[in-house]
Amino acid sequence: MNTRGKTAVSGGDRELREQLRRVVELSIPAILAEISSMAMQYIDAAMVGSLGANASASIGLVSTSTWLMGGLCISVATGFSVQTAHLIGAGRLEEARSVLRQALGTALAVGLLLCLAGVSISGWLPVWLGGEETIRRDASSYFFIYACALPAVQMRQLAGSMLQCSGNMKTPSVLNAIMCGLDVVFNWLLIFPDHHMSFLGITIPGADMGVAGAALGTALAEWVTAVLMLAAVCLKSPKLRLTAGGGSWKLTPQCALAAAKIAVPMAFEHTVLCGAQIASTKIVAPLGTVSIAANSLAVTAESLCYLPGYGIAAAATTLVGQSLGAKRKDLARRYARLSVFLAVILMAAMAVVMFMGAPAVFALLTPDPAVRELGVLVLRIEAFAEPLYAVSIAAAGALRGAGDTLVPSLLNLASMWGVRITAASILAPRLGLTGVWLAMCGELCVRGVLFLIRLLREKWLEHAMEI
Repeated sequence: MNTRGKTAVSGGDRELREQLRRVVELSIPAILAEISSMAMQYIDAAMVGSLGANASASIGLVSTSTWLMGGLCISVATGFSVQTAHLIGAGRLEEARSVLRQALGTALAVGLLLCLAGVSISGWLPVWLGGEETIRRDASSYFFIYACALPAVQMRQLAGSMLQCSGNMKTPSVLNAIMCGLDVVFNWLLIFPDHHMSFLGITIPGADMGVAGAALGTALAEWVTAVLMLAAVCLKSPKLRLTAGGGSWKLTPQCALAAAKIAVPMAFEHTVLCGAQIASTKIVAPLGTVSIAANSLAVTAESLCYLPGYGIAAAATTLVGQSLGAKRKDLARRYARLSVFLAVILMAAMAVVMFMGAPAVFALLTPDPAVRELGVLVLRIEAFAEPLYAVSIAAAGALRGAGDTLVPSLLNLASMWGVRITAASILAPRLGLTGVWLAMCGELCVRGVLFLIRLLREKWLEHAMEI
């Protein structure tokens, strides 16, 4: 009997199980963080949705623009945090803390610039997007207040990414859950008029700000969470706390160049994606208030499906980055493939839940029957794209860990503009919002295939960024 062969197989199985356990271990807190983010979107949508279709449509009109700003913040954070993951994997902790110091000043400057840009265009944005006169004022107010919170969004993203890339997924998850709770409280106080608590016999004054109150509630939650997240990474992190000393606050050419190689293509990618989504919003806008509201709420509802994918992608970035920092390309390859496999399984299961539960979800989000009916229809169309969407999400996370962001951004450019926008512009006049979501479903499938090919060809592994 060949016991040596059996022992080798057994050892390989144990190693595979250990690697899968590691992916799951890091993914769960990240998924919980995504759940809290999704819950915050549901809370905002449900609270504002109770005010009517116009209120939902006013937020839906500028939502793609807020995603663009948030995506740029994520790009800056990733440019520095991937460097940190590589340095931690190589055991170079003092250099990792130096990258954190340099990242803090850079991120604050970027956040302030984005804030200035957002405030400057807030009055004109709803007009540029083709929104109806009845929703422009609320849409403008919502975007203006969101723009004022962009420095906090940027710092929260940076601190959270740094903690995740150091292997600490739990703290960002807990703090994001706290942000969700704060958003509920602030929204409750700011959106509606006075609240009567019958079991206590008291009345709590409300600001009755409507849509603007939703934006302000979210902004306040972002600022509080940003402070807590920064304290966690700068003062409490065993690997990154600045009290341990080491490193300079001055941005070095080497660190700036390494960050730019990751962040600039990512920023381009987010601009491409959100630019396409803004173009999609302009395609949807002429379809009327009901279509705008249904589109916005369906996008929010769909997050139930893809949140596991983004949680796993965050874990993949950490694991691939640390593996490459330790010069283990074989391990990076295994983690990348395991992450994609796990994301597909989970998102396919969530797609079934979303398809079956769509009516209940829309009953929660809006009282308007026309918005409900249309939203359920388009949401069920999207369910069929989720497995391949999972491939693109998880693969992108793994590729970011290797510093490979340029080619993925080009793939997104080809997919979004070559497939989604082209198809949506053709189908929308004929099929309405249903045509827009059919185009989206087809594009996500194409994108998943493109990212799978990129992952399996492994050129990203051959040319992984050296720190």
